[in-house]
Amino acid sequence: MVNTEFKEAIREGLHERLNNFSSANKMAVSLGLSPAQLSRFLNGELDNVISDANLISIARKLDIQFGKKMVWKTAVTPVYAYITAQLNACRENSLSGLLCDIADIGKTHAAKCYVKENKHSIYIDCSQVKTKQKLIRQIAKELGLGYNGKYADVYGDLVFYLKTIPKPLIILDEAGDLDYPAFLELKALWNATEGNCGWFMMGADGLKTKIEANLGRKKVGYAEIFSRFGSTYQKITPDGKEALEEFTHTQIALITKVNNSEADLRKIVAGSGGSLRRVKIELQKGLN
Repeated sequence: MVNTEFKEAIREGLHERLNNFSSANKMAVSLGLSPAQLSRFLNGELDNVISDANLISIARKLDIQFGKKMVWKTAVTPVYAYITAQLNACRENSLSGLLCDIADIGKTHAAKCYVKENKHSIYIDCSQVKTKQKLIRQIAKELGLGYNGKYADVYGDLVFYLKTIPKPLIILDEAGDLDYPAFLELKALWNATEGNCGWFMMGADGLKTKIEANLGRKKVGYAEIFSRFGSTYQKITPDGKEALEEFTHTQIALITKVNNSEADLRKIVAGSGGSLRRVKIELQKGLN
């Protein structure tokens, strides 16, 4: 059972995100709620309005945690700064970018932080919506549009909306997981919204391998997608083992400093094994 304290945290999180949408109704759609449900909850009617299952789903989307865990602060790491700058450029100028870099360097965290703070910017985890239909419907849902009707209608409404609102940005994470028809549909959607929408595609080395392999086979659509997303693979991490270790150490040091300045950095680095996902765990150990 979701307690009142947690519901209040969710309500506060929803209020903070409300300005990211053109209207409260669109925010409700993106969360799978009715406008009336969202309105009642935002106005302080916390009980018997939204199911516990939906509240947990919303909390996950807003990154609100159960229990009294440490309040996680975002550090301006090299990865965070680079991705934020790229996303700003894409959103402000309706450009497209393609980032292919190793896993576990903070790409996803930076993108999600950006979406929280910028209106009409959405984050899509492509590993969860690998097919054409799921991808387009999820993009529509995140923008607060109808997504359960006929596919042609959903697609048409999405194109119209992206050409109407100011400075939309679509971030496609784990893009290497998309199937072939989904890539072709991305090309079509890019064409339909050219000059009106910013795009940023991210993935690990597998995304580059997938694109390169299909370019080599001259598979229809991949040359066009590569061209539309800048014809270059952006990369943040340096080459070489020692340079990469130094880069990772710098990132961990910055994260450690803003979250627990008294922590023993050597222990955090050793305990995390260089994994940013484990840094939070190691820092929490020091607070227990």
